[in-house]
Amino acid sequence: MPHGHSRLGGAGGRSTPSSPLSSPRSRHGRSRSFGGGRWPKKSLVERLVLAIVSAVFRRRGVLLFAPVLYITGMVLYMGSFGFDVGLRRNADGPAPPGSVYRSPQVFEKLWPLMETASNSSFNALTMAWSPTLHQSWKPCGSMTISQIGSKQLPESNGFLIIEANGGLNQQRLSICDAVAVAGLLNATLVIPIFHLNSVWQDSSNFSDIFDEDFFIDSLKNNVKIVRELPEDMLQRFDYNISSIVNLRVKAWSSPNHYLEKVLPRMKELGAVRIAPFSNRLANAVPSPVQGLRCLANFEALRFAEPIRVLAERMVQRMIRRSSEGGGRYVSVHLRFEKDMVAFSCCEYDGGEEEKREMDVAREKGWRGKFRRKGRVIKPGANRMDGKCPLTPLEVGMMLRGMGFDNTTSVYVAAGKIYKEEKFMAPLKLMFPHLQTKDTLATPEELAPFKGFSSRLAALDYSVCLHSEVFVTTQGGNFPHFLIGHRRYLFGGHAKTIRPDKRKLALLFDNPKIRWENFKRQMQDMLHRSDVKGSELKKPGGSLYTFPMPDCMCKQKKMRHRQ
Repeated sequence: MPHGHSRLGGAGGRSTPSSPLSSPRSRHGRSRSFGGGRWPKKSLVERLVLAIVSAVFRRRGVLLFAPVLYITGMVLYMGSFGFDVGLRRNADGPAPPGSVYRSPQVFEKLWPLMETASNSSFNALTMAWSPTLHQSWKPCGSMTISQIGSKQLPESNGFLIIEANGGLNQQRLSICDAVAVAGLLNATLVIPIFHLNSVWQDSSNFSDIFDEDFFIDSLKNNVKIVRELPEDMLQRFDYNISSIVNLRVKAWSSPNHYLEKVLPRMKELGAVRIAPFSNRLANAVPSPVQGLRCLANFEALRFAEPIRVLAERMVQRMIRRSSEGGGRYVSVHLRFEKDMVAFSCCEYDGGEEEKREMDVAREKGWRGKFRRKGRVIKPGANRMDGKCPLTPLEVGMMLRGMGFDNTTSVYVAAGKIYKEEKFMAPLKLMFPHLQTKDTLATPEELAPFKGFSSRLAALDYSVCLHSEVFVTTQGGNFPHFLIGHRRYLFGGHAKTIRPDKRKLALLFDNPKIRWENFKRQMQDMLHRSDVKGSELKKPGGSLYTFPMPDCMCKQKKMRHRQ
């Protein structure tokens, strides 16, 4: 075997390409633009279509395909005009359905009917999830921490140093992937270094967020982990980590890439550094490597004691304040911060003032990215495509339509909401028992965490983790990791509402919608979330979101005696 120095082997007997795999994000829609796109000149496209059709007509045997090619070409050509809904919405009649923010008008019509519905005895919180739809799963025994004995690991091939960048869950991803790579290479992992991100501005170290001792001890039978390089190794590199060679590993690299490119350098130099390390390991890897990811993420990584203690208090307070729901509550990850609204390039109801404010925010955060030549901002098209962050008002209407009444306790996990007083008011009106970390914890309790976004996010993560219902509104690492963690805790079911935002855009753009129709659509959306709650990981998917079947095993059904 060419790489006998790896305890976990390569690809389990199958050859994997040594060149890194392309990013799943790139493979699934490279042409999709979040904020805008480039539009070719009409005359150029027209000439290209005519040239193709002319060439086809010159060749025998394919004449019958000419009409098909012509129609296809014209469709592409018409698409090249740009779907610039929102910038020219009044040029040729009414805007397309779903392209305009009319949620306040919808709320104005439906609110009296919501109030009447609150007097009913039914609350969706008591029966949001159907137990008959799901097979029960449990963590596989081989993926859990062994508390007895200690297994002797083979001699290490060298030290692996990685730099985790981004926010809380981006760092979590880097840490777990680093454990997997260290096991693959039979390397000693140095506790990851946290990069000070320009966006998050959090100077926390590993031990400020995660329980370092527990992490090292939990993985001792699988991967050797040290807090820092030993003295002799530090001397070799003049006590300067940056003197250690930084191997530029491409995103989504395969196990064979590490075995062929990284392992030889590690054995030669004694230590290697990989920075940045975010998304540097492919999703599809051999089972033993996946097992280390499972162990690291779901078992070994727990929050540091100060975070854990306050989070447990907050969860207990949330349960006590949810007495009308039997201690059950709904948590919502609300992504309506100013930078999120700006980056989405969506329009709401703030008019010219909002547009100017968002232009300034985009320029401050992304310096010229949205002003490049040829880039067109398409707020209407973004809304129709489900890319606009849901407002607090829209989240509230969705939940009320699903059957969660005004006695439901709701926890909102969020940063600083854009124009909070304006946008949060209707959500608080619909759900008076609304809590945040600022209402669940005292100012004195939160004081040590202020100014540290990752530590505050860890508090939100913990309260959301233990809710009966979790609502994700805009994607990102926070819900992706949380959904996987909830599946791991709740027998394989995420207990998560994942809104169909394309459908919501259409419904919220119809002020004439009837309450009964709106409720039916929302309850169907809840049912779909229930059905997809136990979704298995697909090829190339992430086990951090879909832990079955890599990290969890099916439970045998108990036979009932007659």
